[in-house]
Amino acid sequence: MKALDELTFDNRFARLGDAFSTHVLPEPLDEPRLVVASDAAMALLDLDPAVAETPVFAELFGGHKLWAEAEPRAMVYSGHQFGSYNPQLGDGRGLLLGEVYNRAGEHWDLHLKGAGQTPYSRMGDGRAVLRSSIREFLASEALHALGIPSSRALCVIGSSTPVWREKQERGAMVLRLAHSHIRFGHFEYFYYTKKPEQQAELAEHVLKLHFPECQEQPEPYLAMFREVVERNAELIAKWQAYGFCHGVMNTDNMSILGITFDFGPFAFLDDFDAHFVCNHSDHEGRYSFSNQVPIGQWNLSALAQALTPFISVDALKETLGLYLPLYQAHYLDLMRRRLGLTTAEDDDQRLVERLLQLMQNSSVDYTLFFRRLGDEPAAHALARLRDDFVDMLGFDAWADAYKARVARDGEYREEQRRARMHAVNPLYILRNYLAQNAITAAESGDYSEVRRLHEVLRKPFEEQAGMEQYAQRPPDWGKHLEISCSS
Repeated sequence: MKALDELTFDNRFARLGDAFSTHVLPEPLDEPRLVVASDAAMALLDLDPAVAETPVFAELFGGHKLWAEAEPRAMVYSGHQFGSYNPQLGDGRGLLLGEVYNRAGEHWDLHLKGAGQTPYSRMGDGRAVLRSSIREFLASEALHALGIPSSRALCVIGSSTPVWREKQERGAMVLRLAHSHIRFGHFEYFYYTKKPEQQAELAEHVLKLHFPECQEQPEPYLAMFREVVERNAELIAKWQAYGFCHGVMNTDNMSILGITFDFGPFAFLDDFDAHFVCNHSDHEGRYSFSNQVPIGQWNLSALAQALTPFISVDALKETLGLYLPLYQAHYLDLMRRRLGLTTAEDDDQRLVERLLQLMQNSSVDYTLFFRRLGDEPAAHALARLRDDFVDMLGFDAWADAYKARVARDGEYREEQRRARMHAVNPLYILRNYLAQNAITAAESGDYSEVRRLHEVLRKPFEEQAGMEQYAQRPPDWGKHLEISCSS
């Protein structure tokens, strides 16, 4: 394992030059202290987990120290925000400290969020608060544990620095990792500012470093766009299957790698509600849970427009046409597995849709339903779950269809079914009220609950002794927390 001073930098994005980013030094936090760190994320950099408890760790990721090889840069990009184009956005409070490669040869961006003002702060203070930093840290690592592609979070550093939002809060920084922080909005920026040379340089950079297999194709950029479409179709299928709401699917928050990115007012569903809006600033419901699927396609269309200098319009349209069929195939496969099915039948989509409508009408807890469905043989589990539904006759009809479907699925032993279902149906998810409990404790200086919740969420599918309180339905107050973009 490595010490902090043994990291090896190779700052490939910084070498693109000042047209793509601006050199900015982080503004240090007052009295930096470790709130929480992820051993799993540290392992991606070959770091010894013990270094997280050293003073230099908090100083490095609290803005006080910097590696000599680091080249902190604020990236410039634009994007469509709630459907309207904003010509210049950029890293308003984040800095790409540099790129580190590990022993396996993987490059990881070190991106410090909450690092202070940049040329792109747009009247903001460039800070992040403890509340939002904890939420991003927990969400990144929780999604990864569920098998949903995501940026990773190395640590949260707290401080005594005052930051004003709706009220005075404490500043914090979160260090996140990704193979790239390039967004759809990077391509939009150079397209709409009519800078073809820089746009071509960006496209070549992304193709060479992040989609090298596409270079062997007859039309490399088209192959790259197809890969982006495929990754996003699979990503959003996983969001929908596990009840994750992003909340701010602007094109500047969409990663070119097809990973979950830029966490703000996100939420996991408690009671199933297809129309759930997790961002209280989203008055029109543009980014509601059910809208995430068409918005994913809308965002890919915006990226396609920015790629027209490299790819024909007809080829882009044809490739965009793959999105919905790919999404539907991935989603249905995931939902079959969540229902314990190992084969495919034509009517499975209808079986899923009928269940979700029943859950919607009865406000059934989305996560716990699937977990409990796998606890016992199907008939016994359904008998227990029946009381959660208002329309019991409707549920009985669905249960009969489900039992018949399970019977047709093939021979199996019940213990195999239970193990198979529990491997894909989590017991623990990052519910908003659990995050809020951890934040409230952390804001009073007690970081134990953040660390405990992080440990529980690292193994979402495994029942953990003494952690029953993390697998309960939320209290009424916990279902109606308003989460904003303010951070």
